[in-house]
Amino acid sequence: MTHVQSGPSATQILAWLGADVVKLEAPSGDITRKQLRDIPDVDSLYFTMLNCNKRSITLNMKSDKGKELFTKLVSDVDILVENFGPGAVDRMGFTWEKLQEINPRLIYASIKGFGDGPYTHYKAYEVVAQAMGGSMTSTGFEDGPPLATGAQIGDSGTGIHTVAGILAALYQRETTDRGQRVTVAMQHAVLNLCRVKLRDQQRLAHGPLAEYPNEEFTDEVPRSGNASGGGQPGWAVKCSPGGPNDYVYVIVQPVGWQPIAELIGRPELVEDPEWATPEARLPKLDKMFQLIEEWTVHHTKREVLAMLNAKNVPCGPILSTKELIEDESLVANEMVVTVDHPERGAFKTVGMPLKLSDSPAKVERSPLLGEHNEDVYVKELGVSVPELAQLKANGVI
Repeated sequence: MTHVQSGPSATQILAWLGADVVKLEAPSGDITRKQLRDIPDVDSLYFTMLNCNKRSITLNMKSDKGKELFTKLVSDVDILVENFGPGAVDRMGFTWEKLQEINPRLIYASIKGFGDGPYTHYKAYEVVAQAMGGSMTSTGFEDGPPLATGAQIGDSGTGIHTVAGILAALYQRETTDRGQRVTVAMQHAVLNLCRVKLRDQQRLAHGPLAEYPNEEFTDEVPRSGNASGGGQPGWAVKCSPGGPNDYVYVIVQPVGWQPIAELIGRPELVEDPEWATPEARLPKLDKMFQLIEEWTVHHTKREVLAMLNAKNVPCGPILSTKELIEDESLVANEMVVTVDHPERGAFKTVGMPLKLSDSPAKVERSPLLGEHNEDVYVKELGVSVPELAQLKANGVI
């Protein structure tokens, strides 16, 4: 019973791990089937890229017959996942207590915006979760506004957390023979991914954060641009020919200073006491990366990548979305895969990020709306073919 992104991202991972995932949709379908369409009257990429390897059935949960069919479904499944607004499934008549009565072995996972408390009934979206989970306050430059990250840490990040909880409950059921409730809040998942900023919040009590390039500190962790904020300083430096993604992110480890100094044509800085040690370089990180950038602007990001890696200096070019979708290594690793769809034709999507040696995942297309109604209702629940036609005529499916 998932829709949009957070829930479908979790159930898609489960499908890739081998689960038989049946997507239960209202007769009108998951809203993302129609959102951000690039081809008229065809399921959008928003939907197809989040719902691979699933079956689709339709069901009107507001009808008595719909609730009856749902009860039959729930009685014989392992896992129920939903990401409706708070209390939506309860209002349908299926509280956790009711679901336990129907199927004591059921694992019932819910994704919500927030945990119990003053925010419980607030609606949450990707960037709302980023705003309230610690991501936006620490993303951006010191003199600019808070920024959202392009990574969907609120939605898909919460989905991955939910998968972990579901698998743990599934494993525990082997011992207890009972299902349990799994709840994950988007705010909580984002905060978990931002834990290093809470680390630095507490470090502020003992003085400025030397690893940050900021000159002034208050009682809050500042935004610090592209600084790593970790034990090894890093920054994105410009490369040739100067396009919007012509940058390389460079990490300067203690052992990396000598090869960097030699590559940029400043070998004298290796022995210079003003530059020779990490402690000496920390107060002038901006100047250090300026020196590196004065070298990188004369080379492409691929050239810089090759030269720095030849010296074991950690770095990474900023890859555009176009470069990623065309990257040969990502294709070879089945992280960018091409899938055929009966209505939209071939499209590219992200593959399974978890690689299991004995259980490779094959990415299959997303289902059409209600494509598996007959498979599930007739072949699995025992509904007759005439009754199935009547259910459709009455708006139950």
